[in-house]
Amino acid sequence: MNHLIRLTTILVMTLCCATLSSAENWPHWRGPRFDGTSQATGLPTTWDAKTHVRWRFEMPGDGAATPVVWGDRIFLTSTVDDSTDLVVLAIDPSGKQLWRTTVSQGAYDFQGGLAQFATETNPASPSPVTDGKHLWAMFGNGTLAALDLDGKEVWKVSLEERYGELSLYFGLSSSPFVDGDHLFLQLLNTNGQWVVALDKATGKEVWKHERATDARDECLHAYTSPFTYAAADQRLLVVHGADYVSAHRLSDGVEQWRHGGLNPKDGYNPSFRLVATPIFTEGLLVVPSAKRGPVYGLDPSGAKGDITAAKKHAIWHLERGTPDVPSPVVHDGLVYLSGERGTLTCLDAKTGDKLYDERVHGAPHRGSPVAADDKIFLTSSDGTVSVIKAAKTYELLAQNSLDERMAASLAISGDTIYLRSHEALYAIGASVAQESKTGR
Repeated sequence: MNHLIRLTTILVMTLCCATLSSAENWPHWRGPRFDGTSQATGLPTTWDAKTHVRWRFEMPGDGAATPVVWGDRIFLTSTVDDSTDLVVLAIDPSGKQLWRTTVSQGAYDFQGGLAQFATETNPASPSPVTDGKHLWAMFGNGTLAALDLDGKEVWKVSLEERYGELSLYFGLSSSPFVDGDHLFLQLLNTNGQWVVALDKATGKEVWKHERATDARDECLHAYTSPFTYAAADQRLLVVHGADYVSAHRLSDGVEQWRHGGLNPKDGYNPSFRLVATPIFTEGLLVVPSAKRGPVYGLDPSGAKGDITAAKKHAIWHLERGTPDVPSPVVHDGLVYLSGERGTLTCLDAKTGDKLYDERVHGAPHRGSPVAADDKIFLTSSDGTVSVIKAAKTYELLAQNSLDERMAASLAISGDTIYLRSHEALYAIGASVAQESKTGR
């Protein structure tokens, strides 16, 4: 019997490794196209703690960072219980830890009314990014490190020592972005409005651009993440925060265009901090705002200067109803907006017409939706993942609960969903589950 169990375990591990090695990588918190979409098929619609859970890896502490996947390795960052250590971990396809590297130490000191957010954001909120050769991890204390895929530190810098104290009410949560030879950062906070490019191999500064803004108070705090897009033979860096979305040259950071209107000057809201990151797909830039404010559908092709009032770049405009925290996703001509209060809004991507607006689940939603296998996956803070049919009409397919606190977005590679709660990392697949496994 023991011999049979061993053979079965080896077979399952071999199949997992083979599936993962031929799967689409998930190198960034928004996936391989930086837009929250996956080409995976055969994903499970329903699961619980006992069915379709291939393994559960117990995390050393809380974290809101999304795992990233390259080949046969899953990478993620974490805090450590009863310690101020900030660590990066690598997990193999069978749920075993390959290595764990301590990068820094630090903790947020939540006070007063902000204490309620201590379970949603912490120094392990920025997500790592990889190019398949190296991994870059940034933490809420401003420590940024490059590691090789075996966990060895290549370089490390303190962003606060280099660019000054990073003052944000909810801590640094923006994730770094890799494009070509550069690592891009946005450091939008009370003490500075910086867009930065580093040499990804050395960590040395390539350029630093001071981003102009007339925003004030908490509006200077941005929790969004930069990314690049290509349109009209241009490749530009998108930065979203401090009342504007803007695009910058990759070579020197010089701003090419910007769009305002997110926080109207009449009736200005001084707490209008931007959290949801825009997405670009097929000539459409979907720009969310905050506080149930507007959403813009823009065509940035050939844009120059301030395009706020430029009709040729405005595809559509939703006056009210933006998600406050989750970023949008577009699939098969439809835009999906996951409201932080558990609603899902579906728009026609060409016209912006609202097709439905439905209550999905009552708990707060912090993770961003992912589109895959003709399904939309929504994650909520109480550990419930709602699965909705990707269609013009609303159809809730399932709701799956792991009863664990959750703030991260999910990741997908091959036929596996990687779901990170504060307590654990889960691998969930449609095939028959392995025997229950818990590791650290």
